[in-house]
Amino acid sequence: MNDDERNPERAARPKRADARRNEKALLEAAAAVFVSSGVEAPIRDIAAKAGVGTATIYRHFPTRADLIVAVYRHQVEALAEAGPALLAGGETPHAALRQWIDLFVDFLVTKHGLAAVLQSDDPCFDPLHAYFLDRLLPVCTRLLDAAVASGEIRSGQDAYELMRGVGSLCAGAGGNPRYDARHLVGLLIAGLRRPH
Repeated sequence: MNDDERNPERAARPKRADARRNEKALLEAAAAVFVSSGVEAPIRDIAAKAGVGTATIYRHFPTRADLIVAVYRHQVEALAEAGPALLAGGETPHAALRQWIDLFVDFLVTKHGLAAVLQSDDPCFDPLHAYFLDRLLPVCTRLLDAAVASGEIRSGQDAYELMRGVGSLCAGAGGNPRYDARHLVGLLIAGLRRPH
């Protein structure tokens, strides 16, 4: 008896490429609807945006909580993958850091639509904060280290502190239309630069 026969879950086949594409499109549609209408938006709105039936959503995500967790994880993974890609293809490490922070701000703005749910008493959301830090803190650290090594920014920057600062600036808007979090975050990132 081999390992796969003893553990049928291990023998499970990975999802087909078309199933992965469909799930990705569904998660992107859900994220867009959550931003525009909140996490309590009707499932039919998400299905319409994704171009699928509601049964397809429920087949992938039996509960709204399952869908919310999947959207959150999908966005974290996209952000984690963007860091190394930006560093490899960017003009400079500081430019890659700035672009990644812009994506991080987009994520935080989207997350605000999920904030009330993520802070609920539902235990299924408890591991998400640790997951967020485990995936994104090393990416931000790598970007900061590269910008320090290139001589573009001051040494001694802490990724956790930077991410918390950006998060606080994004949360500070409340309902004030005159508050521009992206502008303030831009000033923060520009302030990391070494004086010439």
